[in-house]
Amino acid sequence: MRTTEANIQIRNFHPTDLPYLYKICLKTADSGKDATQLYKDPFLVGQYFAAPYANFEPDLTFILTLNEKPYGYILGTSDTINYYKWLNKYWLPILRKRYKIPEQNDKTKDANIIRLIHNESYLKNELSDYPAHLHINLLPEPQGMGMGKKLIYTFITKLKQLHIIGLHLEVGKTNTGAIQFYERVGFKVIKEYDKSIAYGMKL
Repeated sequence: MRTTEANIQIRNFHPTDLPYLYKICLKTADSGKDATQLYKDPFLVGQYFAAPYANFEPDLTFILTLNEKPYGYILGTSDTINYYKWLNKYWLPILRKRYKIPEQNDKTKDANIIRLIHNESYLKNELSDYPAHLHINLLPEPQGMGMGKKLIYTFITKLKQLHIIGLHLEVGKTNTGAIQFYERVGFKVIKEYDKSIAYGMKL
């Protein structure tokens, strides 16, 4: 069946979507491309970049469906400081028991995520004027139809209803498609890091 806007919808998150969050996160984890072959543990990347947001702030998790099946999402938090407090206290400790700190010479993708899990997460000083942050991922099927922009606007509309003053995100420098997309929808560079760029938007 040809993909058209008629069979694509954006709706609120439902708990039954959780397995799809893990799947979509993994299949877009290689700078927007499928990272299935790069991770030994298929759940690992979603344990850090997707599932905790849906648990902490489900009202800010929106699902893009194609013929009723999830093919993308946007999720995040309206309050990064409190989100990281919750993450460090309630979400990461059990994962730290499950995933042991890797050897220093372990440069695998799994090891990189596990190190994030074992580090304390915090809001960087340069991002303090942008208290909300997001992650957005779409599988190939609904791409090229403006649905990424619609997801962003859906997320921003909800933040404005909550009277949030600013929104940020971080993207890898190798993900040139995402960088172009964020700049088109109005994000501005806050700071460049070694391997990533922080973007922000005042609301």
